[in-house]
Amino acid sequence: MSEISQTLKELLEKHRAGQLKPKDRFAIPPQEMPEQDPAVRRFNMNEVALGYTEEQARMEALRCLHCPNAPCVEGCPVRIPIRDFIREIAEGRYQKALEIIKGYSLLPAVCGRVCPQEVQCQEKCTVGLRFKDVMKSVSIGRLERFAADRAGEAAAVPEAGESTGQKVAVIGSGPGGIVAAADTRRGGHEVTIFEAFHKPGGVMVYGIPEFRLPKAIVRKEIETLEKMGVRIVCNFIVGRTRTIEQLMKEDGFDAVYIGVGAGLPKFLGIEGEHLVGVYSANEYLTRANLMKAYQFGEGADTPIALSRRVAVFGGGNVAMDAARMALRLGAEKVYLIYRRSEKEMPARVEEVHHAKEEGVEFRLLQSPKRILGNERGQVVGVECLRYELGEPDESGRRRPVPIAGSEFVLEADTAIVAIGNGPNPLLQQTTPGLKFNRWGYIEVDENCRTSLEGVYAGGDIVLGSATVILAMGQGRIAAAGINAYLAEKRRRGAGA
Repeated sequence: MSEISQTLKELLEKHRAGQLKPKDRFAIPPQEMPEQDPAVRRFNMNEVALGYTEEQARMEALRCLHCPNAPCVEGCPVRIPIRDFIREIAEGRYQKALEIIKGYSLLPAVCGRVCPQEVQCQEKCTVGLRFKDVMKSVSIGRLERFAADRAGEAAAVPEAGESTGQKVAVIGSGPGGIVAAADTRRGGHEVTIFEAFHKPGGVMVYGIPEFRLPKAIVRKEIETLEKMGVRIVCNFIVGRTRTIEQLMKEDGFDAVYIGVGAGLPKFLGIEGEHLVGVYSANEYLTRANLMKAYQFGEGADTPIALSRRVAVFGGGNVAMDAARMALRLGAEKVYLIYRRSEKEMPARVEEVHHAKEEGVEFRLLQSPKRILGNERGQVVGVECLRYELGEPDESGRRRPVPIAGSEFVLEADTAIVAIGNGPNPLLQQTTPGLKFNRWGYIEVDENCRTSLEGVYAGGDIVLGSATVILAMGQGRIAAAGINAYLAEKRRRGAGA
C-alpha cells in the first residue's frame, strides 16, 4: 500500500472511531480525475482519464454518507450495493470491494469508465443533492473503476454451476450478451455466444474508442467468460448463417437470448448524403476502433481517408466519439453541428468537456441543410441553417425552429452522421412468430421474454437506445428468466 497523507490518516481515524460526521464528509472536496493533457492526447489513442490514485480513491470514498436507505442503489440498473463497496475502498480493502461489485456486475472496469452515472446512481446521491449539483455527488463510477483496475489479474473467475445438460445460445457479445452468458453459465447450462463480427465485445469494441475504453479491458472480460466455459463463435450472423429456428430445432439449443443491439444507422435524408466522404458514425468508428484504421495501412484491416476538415452532425456520445476520433486521425478542423443548445445535448457532460478541451468546434443551433460536392462526387462543404429554440416538444426539450434566410456554408471534406441508430431488419425477416413493435424493436415482457417460447431479448434491440449498464441489467433479467424456464423444462421432463 502506498504512503498516504496526514490529512487522510486523520480522516480515517475519525471514520473508524465513528466520529466522522456528515459535515466533515461534506467538507472533503470532490477528487478530480487525473487526465492526459489535452494538447498531447488529441494526437494519441491512449486513455484520456488516468484513474484515481490510491489516496484520491480513499478520500473520495470518505465523502460517502453511508445512507441507511442507500438511494444511489435505486439509480443502478443492476442494484450494486454501492455504499458497501465504497466502505471497503475507504478501508483499503480493494479486493473485497471488487468482490462485492462482481456479485452484481461482470464489467466494473467498463461501467466505471463509460456509464452515465450522473443520470443514474450519482443523480440519487445525497451528497450531490445536498450541494444541488450532481457533479459534486460521490464519484461512484470512478471508484468502481479504481476497484476493478486495482485488483487487476487477481479478479476471481465466477464458477459455473453444476451441469444441467441444457444449451443456451446468446446472440451478440455486447454488455447484455456477456452478462446473460455469464449468468446462464452460472446456472449450469452449456452456453455459446454467436457474434457477427470477427472479434467479440459488441459496441464496447467497435463503437467506443480506445481513448475512452481500452480494448485490453474488454478482452479481459471476454477471457473471463471463456475461463467459465462459455464458447464464443465469431463471424456468425444469426438470420443468415443460421436462423433462430434452426438453432433451436436443429442444433439443440433449449433457450436463446437476443442481444444484437440496434446497429442500423439513421441518416438525415438531405441532398448530398451519397457523396464520397460521407460516413455514418457507425462505419467511421468501426473502421477506426475495430479495424485499426488509425494505423493508416500498417496493420489496418480497412483504410480510412485522411480528412482535413470534418463536420459531425449530432449531439450525443457517439457524435463526441466521432469528433474526437477525427482529431486523432489528423483532421485540422472538426465541427460538431447540433441544432439545439448545449443544455439540450444528450451527451455526457464529461464527454462534451473533453471534446471542447481537445479543440472540437461546437456549432450550436445549426443544422445541415445539404452536403455539397465537387465534379468528382467528393464532399467539399456543408450548407447549414441557423435555428432558435421554441416550445418544448414530446422529448421535453425545446423544439429547434429554423431561421429563414440564415443559410451559410462550412468548408469540409468529410461529413459524419451521428444522429442515432435503428434495428437491423434481418431478424424480423427471418424469425416467424417473433413479435416486433412498429419501430422494429422486439417486444418483451417484464422478464425479457419474447413471443417465442424459450427466446428472450434485451438491450438496444428492445429499448431502442440503452447504456452499457441498462443492457447489462436486461441481460441479467433475461438470464434469470432463462434459468427459471429451463428449470421448469427439466421438471416437466422428469415428470414425463
